[in-house]
Amino acid sequence: MALPLTVEWIADQKKRLLPGHLRILDQTQLPLKVAYIDTDDLETVWRAIKTLQVRGAPAIGVTAAFGAVAAIQHSTATSMADFSAELDHVVNHLASSRPTAVNLFWALERIRQTARAHASLSVDELKQRLIREAIAIRNEDAAMCRRIGEYGATLLNNGDTVLTHCNAGSLATAEFGTALAPIYVAAAQNKRIAVYADETRPLLQGARLTAWELMQAGIDVTLICDNMAAQVMKEGRINAVMVGADRIAANGDTANKIGTYGVALLARAHQIPFYVLAPSSTIDLATPNGTGIPIEEREPEEITRGFGKQTAPDGIKVYSPAFDVTPAALITAIICEKGILRPDYTKNLWNLLK
Repeated sequence: MALPLTVEWIADQKKRLLPGHLRILDQTQLPLKVAYIDTDDLETVWRAIKTLQVRGAPAIGVTAAFGAVAAIQHSTATSMADFSAELDHVVNHLASSRPTAVNLFWALERIRQTARAHASLSVDELKQRLIREAIAIRNEDAAMCRRIGEYGATLLNNGDTVLTHCNAGSLATAEFGTALAPIYVAAAQNKRIAVYADETRPLLQGARLTAWELMQAGIDVTLICDNMAAQVMKEGRINAVMVGADRIAANGDTANKIGTYGVALLARAHQIPFYVLAPSSTIDLATPNGTGIPIEEREPEEITRGFGKQTAPDGIKVYSPAFDVTPAALITAIICEKGILRPDYTKNLWNLLK
């Protein structure tokens, strides 16, 4: 069964990209319902990113790029100065939706820089140029994820079992995924690969999304609670850990969904390779190390009243970081579309992107 696209651009007329709107797979409805959000409204796109209707660093970046164009296509500005001011407002507002995933800012800045580089065009011509750039961002992400899968599959042997945390599959990207991409490629190569998926508290992206996605793709997947990871490693059930990333600092420190750091510590204790898989757009050379990565804090109700059911006493204090940072020393390799990087990450990440 083909997996539904996470986000795509829908042209309102044949043979023309504009006017149009973006279609977002509402991941808060999964696994019980496949539902879509069709919109060209700035606030709706902002809310979709903020409330995790779309999530995963690459998918957030693609959504933001499409969302910026969807909003600015309605501009009635006649001068480039007025149009640029409106675009700046749109980009800045979307950038305020979530702080940790660098792809969000990278994609929005690419839209902004494209507008500046083509300021000699008319406003209508520039709108067409911007939607082509957003589509290019989407297509490049899909191509990068496929290459990540091809490199990552070389690290898997027939019969291996992979542990993953959160969702870094097709649902987290434009198509194909990052941490799950090697599993899809390996399966296409007729390798027998199984997966253990952490449920990923508190929003259960592993249970709701990864487990669903892998089942749709016909992959052997077993769901476990987050606190079972040590036991399945101790029992010798895991050959490798593969996770995605929302931001990779210049020294290789990596921010990913909360709980990833703990999995990395467990993998080191059990001498299991721990791999981070992400497109190069996730690498942030401007952030020297993990201490400079902003960590989003979520609303306490996601813990105390998860999915509408109260599970904690009224008035309890809650601390709910959405991400943690895994030190580079715990990462066996970082896999991106350009290859497999191993320590020294400070040198190798710089050489990769310079």
